Amino acid sequence: MNFIHDELERLKSEGLYRELRVIIEGEQGGVVKIGGREIILLSSNNYLGLASHPELKRAAILAIERYGCGSGASRLISGNMELHERLEEDIASFKKTESALLFNSGYTANLGVISSICGKEDVIFSDKLNHASIVDGCLLSGAEVKRYPHKDMDILEKFLKNSSGFKKRVIITDGVFSMDGDIAPIREIVHLAKMYSAMVMVDDAHATGVFGKNGRGTTEHLGLDNGIDIIIGTFSKALGSFGGFAAGVKEIREFLINRARGFIYTTSLPPSVLASSIAAIKIVENGHGLRDSLWKNVGYFKEGLKNMGFDIMGSESHIIPVFVGDNHKTVEMSQMLLREGVFVQGIRPPTVPPGKSRLRVTVTAVHRMEDMDRALEVFHKVGKKLGII
Repeated sequence: MNFIHDELERLKSEGLYRELRVIIEGEQGGVVKIGGREIILLSSNNYLGLASHPELKRAAILAIERYGCGSGASRLISGNMELHERLEEDIASFKKTESALLFNSGYTANLGVISSICGKEDVIFSDKLNHASIVDGCLLSGAEVKRYPHKDMDILEKFLKNSSGFKKRVIITDGVFSMDGDIAPIREIVHLAKMYSAMVMVDDAHATGVFGKNGRGTTEHLGLDNGIDIIIGTFSKALGSFGGFAAGVKEIREFLINRARGFIYTTSLPPSVLASSIAAIKIVENGHGLRDSLWKNVGYFKEGLKNMGFDIMGSESHIIPVFVGDNHKTVEMSQMLLREGVFVQGIRPPTVPPGKSRLRVTVTAVHRMEDMDRALEVFHKVGKKLGII
């Protein structure tokens, strides 16, 4: 077991060691309790504040009273409940697709879909900054994987031109990149896919509920009515619940039911989670006020950081990376912010490339102006002390 000890010591020496802490002692919100103190939380994907919304809580409680706590089995055995079917219908309607299929998380959705639709005779073109679940799904598929430089359409086209020997060609990208906060060039990807007869899969985890007039994600935001073959999403971020999904044409749903091991061989999502997700979609579809509040807060906080001299790495979204660079200094800055009452996680390799460590800031729709002003004041104090600004 010496190799485990040695690896842990290496991680500590390089500023890459991770450990679990009890972070929040109550509900997710703009301000939370950590160690008995009130802390401004700027490190949550609860973008619209729905994780503690009374309608989601009420829906979950009513579902437990009616259906119980667990689903009992996988959906192909005896765990397929009316709530599963209803939520899938709601997702398809929300995403404007023919159908949808639930998975137990966004991670298992990516693993299940990619490893099912791709095989040894196929090639996948994946953006280098795609989420780890996409990377793992590509590896699990056995397909040849071509990782193109981040958003580089010239290299993607070069790869596509040289891919005639493969049975299927699949382009996979995040819609909004989770650590950089920028948006994929999906229009250009769809154009290239049509030119070279490739499928397109978009993981819209961080855009669902947030982007577009009705919160439908990057496709609505960019005005794309077609060209995306599979949309992956999650309920665990802006929708405030848990679980993942794949949306597309009916035949894709049928195919995944028969081929996706992450769907076939796992107990299905419990009733309370399904009910809270159903409630969340209703709120998001009518939640223009929540989105307006989110974007107002995002704009205010970004402007404050930029005016102080922080590098927010060209963020185009509600995800605001604050560049630090050094692993140890990133950890130190996160710890100093927490001592001052602001919680922001430091992000280090392998989540981001070496030399690109940063703080990942996420303000939400439920942050108050006084919360953001106080957080900006603390950022300025800590950034000056560490020589980052």
